[in-house]
Amino acid sequence: MTGDQQALTLREKVGQLFIVRPESLEPAIRYASDAELPPYRLQAVSDGMRERAREYPVGGILLYGHNILDGGQLRSFIRDLRALPGAPLLCIDEEGGRVSRLAANPAFDVPRYESTAAVGAGGPQAARDAAESIGEYLKEYGFDIDFAPVADVNTNPDNVVIGTRAFSDDPGAAAPLVAAYVRGLAETGVCGCLKHFPGHGDTHADTHYDFASTAKSWEELLACELVPFRAGIDAGAPLVMAAHIAAPAVTGGDEPATLSRTLLTDKLRGELGFDGIIITDALEMGAITRRYGSGEAAVRALEAGADFLLCPLDYCAAFDAVVAAVGSGRIPEGRIDASLRRIASCFSA
Repeated sequence: MTGDQQALTLREKVGQLFIVRPESLEPAIRYASDAELPPYRLQAVSDGMRERAREYPVGGILLYGHNILDGGQLRSFIRDLRALPGAPLLCIDEEGGRVSRLAANPAFDVPRYESTAAVGAGGPQAARDAAESIGEYLKEYGFDIDFAPVADVNTNPDNVVIGTRAFSDDPGAAAPLVAAYVRGLAETGVCGCLKHFPGHGDTHADTHYDFASTAKSWEELLACELVPFRAGIDAGAPLVMAAHIAAPAVTGGDEPATLSRTLLTDKLRGELGFDGIIITDALEMGAITRRYGSGEAAVRALEAGADFLLCPLDYCAAFDAVVAAVGSGRIPEGRIDASLRRIASCFSA
């Protein structure tokens, strides 16, 4: 990741905005959903990946459990991924609990936690200790970003996505735990990411498969869902992940937060004062792909105010669409530069 924007071509600039699966760089793999990927066991950089990355450089790579065999393989894989054009950042979901790519693998001798909620039951110091432990082993293997903590409030018992991934069903209890986790990760040099803005805890649908929505007004979200997000922002969280959740009572429409300028620019940046990096949830998820093509979703997310575009289903199509949008004037190049400045301020030190 380079902070010298003047030296970058437009294609290099655009590439820095994308965080993708390693499979997106492998020409031999084409997939219609993430469920098709585990059998490939992509765990090493191929010549085809190197060639594609020269034409379609990326800003980051997100590894999943099926990309990881053991410690030796992971170190080699990360070394070779980082050597790709643009020196991509390395990212992972390691929340502590059921969404933990390394702790779920018996080949790794790392701390294991029952759930985020179980950690939270021990109070803020326990949350900070857990985050420091997780951050230490992630840093040792070479990761830059951990997509954690979950800042959602688990208020809906019918929610199929969040549950014990959240610290609590009480926003006042969750807030100091989220802040402590953010600070704990920061101590290790790993960047944390608050997710899933504006709050996934009171929804019914799973955005991996289809559209989700909240009926709450902005005032209602501020009183509950957004309390932990505010605490995490105040604690210095460098990234916030936008969810594919519509809030029609806030925006007046049914577009997901990922693609909503009202929610990302007016509310998250303007009202909540977040000046860090906004990242989309994975753009390959059903909530997006059922309604938008990869290219249009990427362009709309940038128009809404996102900085990092995570895992489009068709990376090349998404990349080409952003390049074309800049060329046509739909997206000013200065808009790309603004995101690159935010990214560089976090990762160029």
